[in-house]
Amino acid sequence: MGTSEELRRIVMTPAARRALAAAGRLFYDRGIHAVGVDLIAAEAGVTKKTLYDRFGSKEQIVVEYLADRDERWRAFLAERLDAAPPAPRARIRAVFDASRAWMADNGSKGCSMVNAHAEISDPAHPAHAVITGQKQWMLDLFTRLARDVESLGPDTADRLGRTLMLLHEGALVAHGLKVFPDPVAHARDEAEALLAEVTER
Repeated sequence: MGTSEELRRIVMTPAARRALAAAGRLFYDRGIHAVGVDLIAAEAGVTKKTLYDRFGSKEQIVVEYLADRDERWRAFLAERLDAAPPAPRARIRAVFDASRAWMADNGSKGCSMVNAHAEISDPAHPAHAVITGQKQWMLDLFTRLARDVESLGPDTADRLGRTLMLLHEGALVAHGLKVFPDPVAHARDEAEALLAEVTER
């Protein structure tokens, strides 16, 4: 899913960008339902009227927050994949390493999409498509990378792609819950062990 193509997005003025930055910090740190428009306006140094003039609704602020975070993650990951060696196993490792680096700087509470889905489970909510679209994109990415492993048949590659996705997403949840140290690195190591196993069969 291309969020910029399929979702209604707004043109960002400087005031809207300040508001979005404030909303992003607040939504991620406190939760979407816990943060109201009054608080966003106060944190951004704008009026409520400005918020509604630019975004139209709190729902649209949530859409912009999640879509912006998704776009920044995809750009961050693309840079890491571009710099990775061309071998499929190295590129799969690069995804986990990118997530580990992203979480260190942007994700102390885990995945923003998973966190948002805990509060927005209604498919009719406009932000729901951003959340599910981002996860589908990650599954598609892992599947493409698995299909690039030459020794694997298509069915095995597709199963591997789903398993890599599960390892990755589980690690993001464990990171947010702080269940044990460095779960993304652990997931990366398990992914490498799995790749070694399936390619040696």
